[in-house]
Amino acid sequence: MPAEFQVQKQDLNSFRIVEREDQPLEEGEVRLSIDCFSFTSNNITYGAAGYVLKYWDFFPAADNGDGSWGVIPVWAFADVTESRCDAVPVGERLYGYFPPSGTVVMRPERVSDHSLFDGAEHRQHLPPLYNRYSRVLAEPGYDRAQDAARVLLMPLHATSYCLFDQMQTNDWYGAEQIVIISASSKTSLGLAFALSREETPPVIGLTSGRNKDFVSKTNLYDTALTYDELGELSTETPTLVVDMAGNDALRATLKETIGEKLRYFIAVGITHWEERAETPVFRKSTDAGRFENFFAPSYVLERAKELAPGEFDKRSREFLMASAAATFRWMSLDERTSLDGLADIYGDVCDGKLSPSSGVIVRM
Repeated sequence: MPAEFQVQKQDLNSFRIVEREDQPLEEGEVRLSIDCFSFTSNNITYGAAGYVLKYWDFFPAADNGDGSWGVIPVWAFADVTESRCDAVPVGERLYGYFPPSGTVVMRPERVSDHSLFDGAEHRQHLPPLYNRYSRVLAEPGYDRAQDAARVLLMPLHATSYCLFDQMQTNDWYGAEQIVIISASSKTSLGLAFALSREETPPVIGLTSGRNKDFVSKTNLYDTALTYDELGELSTETPTLVVDMAGNDALRATLKETIGEKLRYFIAVGITHWEERAETPVFRKSTDAGRFENFFAPSYVLERAKELAPGEFDKRSREFLMASAAATFRWMSLDERTSLDGLADIYGDVCDGKLSPSSGVIVRM
């Protein structure tokens, strides 16, 4: 029987693997077998924001009478093994948003030569970007050997590009230095790569002591500082902060340290998910105009409307190819087999113990 990996919604450190029976397909549905997926701190962010951003709604957990268990989505490749949809035959290979499980059922809609959308009723209130799947066998030059780089980096670097595009469009918000918190994260590295290709204010990467050497050796940041070295940060320079961590204690320290020189603060990820505070550091009443919770799917929709048709996709696609090639060479693949392999490494991902150069791939 196929199985799925579930976590406690209120305690992300707790997990279980649940076996379930596949149900017969209805007309218009397809069944896919998950082939491989990545698992990074970004997936923990999905869990931490599961209620607020509705990540729990994508793949309802099986055997979940009290509703306390959830399925954290992953970026994956999957193959159609059974079909009652004429437009999507057995053998089709898709890339997109999937559950960490053996199989999943979808209802393809808006099927084109290169993509389709899952039309399952329970997903229609969710961001369209996450409901879209690429039909990779139709891509010129598609190579399975590149699957690992794609599932590991492209979802994260898509956010990196959106951040870069917004920052550049707004002329860096008048800042004369850019601070990136959690500089060793893959999304941060993608953003730093984008910034390194343009004339920008100096970029400072904040990271833990154990990751400082790695961050420095990427040569993507003008300066690398540990969280204990905040005293070395210029407090007289107009500053733009991009926060990939979500550590409220650190946010409060930075806000107090930089003071009136803080031009803009963009909150993105929650890599330090366990350190979230009950009371937000930034408030609409006092910080309007200089703080933003950034959500890439919403940005993509709005930005695409501003540009010529297809222009945003063209720009982002070119960046993603370059950024994946540039950063994948720093990585060592940690390949795991089956959901048991994910279980073995899950605690380390939750606790942030993995090396920033490590990329976890689970092959089913």
